[in-house]
Amino acid sequence: MEICHRPIAAIILIFTLFANIILPSEARGQGLGNDLHVGFYSKTCPQVEDIVSDVVKRFQAQDPKLPPALLRLFFHDCFVKGCDASILLDATPSGQPVEKLSEANGKTLRGLEVIDEIKAELEKSCPRTVSCADIIAYAAREAVALAGLPRHDVPAGRRDSTTSRATDADVSLPTPTMPLQQIIGIFNQRNFSLEDIVVMSGAHSIGESQCNQVNRRIYTFAPNVPRDPALDPAYADELAQKCPAQVPPDQELNFKVNLDPVTPEVLDNQYYLNLQQKKGLFRSDQALATDPGTQEIVNQMAASNEAWTKRFIKNMIKMGRSQVLTRDEGEIRLNCREFNKEPDRIDNA
Repeated sequence: MEICHRPIAAIILIFTLFANIILPSEARGQGLGNDLHVGFYSKTCPQVEDIVSDVVKRFQAQDPKLPPALLRLFFHDCFVKGCDASILLDATPSGQPVEKLSEANGKTLRGLEVIDEIKAELEKSCPRTVSCADIIAYAAREAVALAGLPRHDVPAGRRDSTTSRATDADVSLPTPTMPLQQIIGIFNQRNFSLEDIVVMSGAHSIGESQCNQVNRRIYTFAPNVPRDPALDPAYADELAQKCPAQVPPDQELNFKVNLDPVTPEVLDNQYYLNLQQKKGLFRSDQALATDPGTQEIVNQMAASNEAWTKRFIKNMIKMGRSQVLTRDEGEIRLNCREFNKEPDRIDNA
């Protein structure tokens, strides 16, 4: 089936109209809790968002595939005990392996050097003021904007955790091979509905996956059934051309495929159109199109790019409020990779 590519400029124009009319109210809404609000640094570091934007754009110019990496960093941080920048720590007082070393993150975590650069520039302009957790949230917003969605308001005021455990990431993060009901359970524990799950899964309209995450669907799905019957045969052939049956362990990062074969660098609802055509790369994604609880939501998102955009950004804001540390909780790290050696007594509220 031929699917027309949408001009990015047209997408941005349409989405901006929705952003101006609807989206700021989501970010500025009252009663959402967590002591976060838009303009948190308006007095203490008014240039913070411009600095984040400039650094992300500079890195993205050298690495066009940066946006999905920053978006993944945001999700993987927030999904493990909340949006607290625990994913950035190289070590903690406990000495246990940290989140970035978990099997769920491991060698595939990217974008850390972007956060480092942002933090370094902010420490020059506004010392001991902006948390690493807020930097991740701002950087994720820039990633979303660079991928074609409107640039939404980001509530801020998060503080940074001094703890990070790989075991927390391994039990908290959904994986491509998980049964859908298990993924639903993980999201439900964080107060996300079925619609939230389907909407946030649309982030898979950009980015790449290692072949070892999908090879079973192509070559060894089940006894006497080499390929997953839920996978479109022509699409499976395309994947097989890019993913050899056996990938040497030391070459895993060299064999990748796009999550969305149609518009791989544009955040849009093409992901849902792909699911309708049995072209979901991950089995867990494809299951959304056939499960009785999620099928109709997939169809709704496939029918309207604008409807999905509104809901996706709403969920970005909701995700960013997840179990955050605020006020006197946590700290504001001077280096995002290290917890402070001295107690942090800065209060930006």
